[in-house]
Amino acid sequence: MFESLGFQALTPVQASAILGLLIGLAYGALAERSRFCLRRGLVGPAGERRAALGVWALALAVALIGTQAAVGAGLISFSDHRFLAADLPLAAVLGGGLLFGAGMVLSRGCASRLTVLAGTGNLRAATVILVFAVIAHATLKGVLAPLRVVLGGLTVPLGDNTSLAALPGGALPWTGFLAFALLVVALRSGARPGTLAMGAAIGLLVPLAWVGTGFLLYDDFDPIALESLSFTAPSADALFWTIAATSIPAGFGTGLIGGVLLGALGASLTARSFRWQSFASPRDTGRYLAGAALMGVGGVLAGGCTIGAGLAGVPTLGLSALLALAAIAAGAKATDRLLSASPSGSAAAQAT
Repeated sequence: MFESLGFQALTPVQASAILGLLIGLAYGALAERSRFCLRRGLVGPAGERRAALGVWALALAVALIGTQAAVGAGLISFSDHRFLAADLPLAAVLGGGLLFGAGMVLSRGCASRLTVLAGTGNLRAATVILVFAVIAHATLKGVLAPLRVVLGGLTVPLGDNTSLAALPGGALPWTGFLAFALLVVALRSGARPGTLAMGAAIGLLVPLAWVGTGFLLYDDFDPIALESLSFTAPSADALFWTIAATSIPAGFGTGLIGGVLLGALGASLTARSFRWQSFASPRDTGRYLAGAALMGVGGVLAGGCTIGAGLAGVPTLGLSALLALAAIAAGAKATDRLLSASPSGSAAAQAT
């Protein structure tokens, strides 16, 4: 459809970078104001978990309904997407998910949350995201790539049963069942209506990105990847583009990361919540950087983070995305329990 939009001065890749920037601006502002974070809903302070999980559940419900509505309307198709690959890299998905979940507990935030915090003056988060991007890039194309290749080669053949849509009943009943369960969690969470509304708006960004990259910007002669919200590969791409912009063009992921940083910065300045924060001790620094490394490796192996494999991945109904999200949650819960049993565990004061 791209050729009919009349953007003769732009290529699909350039247009996708602008789309990523716009979606990133919205996500950054909404996530900063709502404190949108799956980790907080899983292992955050006891008084905040239920509300935080409810906001995340509502976002996922909206993303699920919107994405499957776009599929049903014939606007997009995930038939060739990696989430629906016929051979499931089970070891990579489960192992990567566990590593990412552990890493986001050590760093007190997943990649998306820390990117948002980096835009609000949090130097801890900015450092973690930088290390996360370097390790993710090393796992994708660098010295850790052999690990990815070996684990990715341990697959389980699924044949045509790669998604919930292939199960009896098709996509509609499974979408309805998941969306209903998520809405129940959201409505019983006790979260404020305004915060829930922001969560719903975040969820709407997922199908907007899918349709934007897979339909509006689709060009037979210059195809681009079908993408939505994600932070693992985009962080690596943004880092590589930053240091080699004259060699490679910015795409959707690069625009997304830049938009999230700017959106969070604008929201924090408007609300007068911007403040500089840093590490409190060398031990504190080591814990955060260890978490960044685990998230970098885990996010690549699992096929995405809490956003890429979770918020954007689960709406594809792909089994790999569902398994990745479950593994991330399990890794986070197990790591939090281990830290809570330690004298210097998760109850330690946060550095400000």
